[in-house]
Amino acid sequence: MKLPKAIQRGSSWRITVTFQNRRYSATRDTPKECEHWASLKLLELKTGKADLDNGIKPAYPFSQLCEKYYQEHGRHMRSARTIILKIKNLERIAPNIAEKSIYDFKPADIVEWRNNRKKVVKVATVRNEHAIYSAIFTYAMKELFLIESNVWHSVQMPGKEKSRNQRITLEDQQILLKALEWNGDTTPVKSKHYVAWAFLFAIETAMRQGEILAMRKADLREGFIYLPMTKNGESRSVPLSREAKRLLSLLPADADELVPLSKDICCTTWVRAKKRAGLKHINFHDSRHEAITRMVRIRKLPVEVLAKITGHKTIGILINTYYNPDAQDLVEMFNDSES
Repeated sequence: MKLPKAIQRGSSWRITVTFQNRRYSATRDTPKECEHWASLKLLELKTGKADLDNGIKPAYPFSQLCEKYYQEHGRHMRSARTIILKIKNLERIAPNIAEKSIYDFKPADIVEWRNNRKKVVKVATVRNEHAIYSAIFTYAMKELFLIESNVWHSVQMPGKEKSRNQRITLEDQQILLKALEWNGDTTPVKSKHYVAWAFLFAIETAMRQGEILAMRKADLREGFIYLPMTKNGESRSVPLSREAKRLLSLLPADADELVPLSKDICCTTWVRAKKRAGLKHINFHDSRHEAITRMVRIRKLPVEVLAKITGHKTIGILINTYYNPDAQDLVEMFNDSES
């Protein structure tokens, strides 16, 4: 059956398909998304109606459910980029269940996937994928009413790995700046310069990479930067140190977008630079660990104030995951308390 053409309605597009004298319509952002929805809808209608009339559930491949979930729900989420990557790579990530009908899923299938996946990626990645795929099944249960329970809930996630405690020394900073070809004192010009700038700014502010890339000139205030939307879904104000203000002064004065980089370019540039620097073990996110540890050691910030700056709602996560003092730090703080 030939797909109908999408029709533009203002800034969106609408498409209508007809099956057995009944019309089905949907509105999407682009003609391609409309065509994708229409093809899935026709597939559902053509493969399922006769069997459903006889009380037989037709095959519904997990990959098809994933696509529907993304189009109807996932693409509107803050984690849309991660979700679509896990869906696009489903055949590679989960070859044993990608085309399996959701009605035929058994706990053993998920256990097999989990155990095989743990052999090739870190536990944190497996936990993230488990959460996404489980959410897709919950969507099928609570919004599509296709299943009565979520089989993913019956399989235990892998236990969390020990939290990273990677520190970043001043020597590490200089080596990374050299690999990114920026001296820390001039206006960034190339992408690699902006990545270096973002790295130093993260160490000063404990801001996440995504928060730094999203900064706009209008967010700058007297003595702090206002983040209208953060990872936990709330706004946050981050105080600026003298060094953070110096770094901001290096940026072009007329730029609205303070760091003109996409997340993909930033990540790719960072990975290449740390390999050149021989520091493959350092992640960009380690800058957040380092910043928090320095804030406690140098500024003596109490944990409740620190949580407001970093945006942590759970104090335990802040202390156990992001605050990484070494033995010498603890000795100095202990001795300071006696003076």
